[in-house]
Amino acid sequence: MTFPLLTLSPQQPFWKFRTHRVIANTTESTRNLCKSTLYLFLALATPFIAYRCFNSSTMFWSSSSSSSQPATKIDAESLRRQRINSSKLYQPDASSKVPVIYSSYYDISFLGIEKLHPFDSSKWGRICRFLMSEGYLEKNSIVDPLEASTEDLLVVHTEAYLNSLKNSVNVARITEVPPVAMLPNWLVQMKVLYPFRRQVGGTVLAAKLAKDQGWAINVGGGFHHCSGDRGGGFCAYADISLCIHFAFVRLNISRVMIIDLDAHQGNGHERDFGNDERVYILDMYNPGIYPFDMTARNYINQKVEVMTGTTTDEYLKQLDKALAVAGSNSAPELIVYNAGTDILDGDPLGGLKVSPDGVIQRDEKVFRFARERNIPIVMVTSGGYMKTSARVIANSIINLSKKGLIETNVHSGRKIMI
Repeated sequence: MTFPLLTLSPQQPFWKFRTHRVIANTTESTRNLCKSTLYLFLALATPFIAYRCFNSSTMFWSSSSSSSQPATKIDAESLRRQRINSSKLYQPDASSKVPVIYSSYYDISFLGIEKLHPFDSSKWGRICRFLMSEGYLEKNSIVDPLEASTEDLLVVHTEAYLNSLKNSVNVARITEVPPVAMLPNWLVQMKVLYPFRRQVGGTVLAAKLAKDQGWAINVGGGFHHCSGDRGGGFCAYADISLCIHFAFVRLNISRVMIIDLDAHQGNGHERDFGNDERVYILDMYNPGIYPFDMTARNYINQKVEVMTGTTTDEYLKQLDKALAVAGSNSAPELIVYNAGTDILDGDPLGGLKVSPDGVIQRDEKVFRFARERNIPIVMVTSGGYMKTSARVIANSIINLSKKGLIETNVHSGRKIMI
């Protein structure tokens, strides 16, 4: 764009000439400013535009390729099987160990924040120390599980749910410890969620050990309030659901029974397997306490509601009847036993009045039910909100050993009880 040369005629006033020059200079300055702005914009935007063009073309060719080859598209179930088959959670070698699973990483401890929840988040380590101090367990005989990876967790969990755990506010809601919301998420991942993921690895591995040796106890786990797309009640990952899906694929198991004897309803696994005929759910719980999940209750195959204040004798009578019914209704190839100790008399959340000896008898009845039928059994310790829970669980495991319901042979040829 050019401007004509201005000439001053004798009839043209001088002020008009100056006006033309001001306009010309102003226009030239504006043009230079616009050119500079355009160059700066192009310099900044060109890499972004090039990336978008490349990305668009890639998406176009990818979509064209996928539309022309629909057979290569992986459906959800195939992807689940692929993730399970590529998982490393079955890798730990337990051939020379007893099928008791624990890691020191299970225990949650950080500046005392864990004490703001009634759950004893150090009970897992104390259980093992009780067993070792009384000669029923050796440290080098314990199976140390791997952490469940994101790919492992995606076997059950939605990507949206796992992403929600990257927000500390959501983790605080699930664990019911409000101060967690104020912590940076990297710290929450390390101090709260990592221990949970190790326990998930333990529950998944327990099914393999139970299939090999007849039984297995994960000293942690039992996060029965968590389902594939939601957590709550101190349960961030659905370890029971993951354990069962791994067993379906890797252990060639087609029928599983969940015996959930925690005081609270196991609404997480109920939601995950509500329409799955391969899973039979026996849930014996107090209907007057959390989680009040009426939808999940519709998915329970065998519902046994024990009211607040139920005592030891009445509880054990109802359990005997329930196991007899379960035995006639289902023929499982694996039992997952959620052995919460919040049924203990005095537990602040359970509302029941079962004695420590009653808990020991309960566990013996369930193990005897499984062992007499030659059904592999996985036990997870789940809830329990008193400091005495760890001692009761240890005593129960000792009783199982004394009754010959849990035992193993090691390579040295010695038969040991644990």
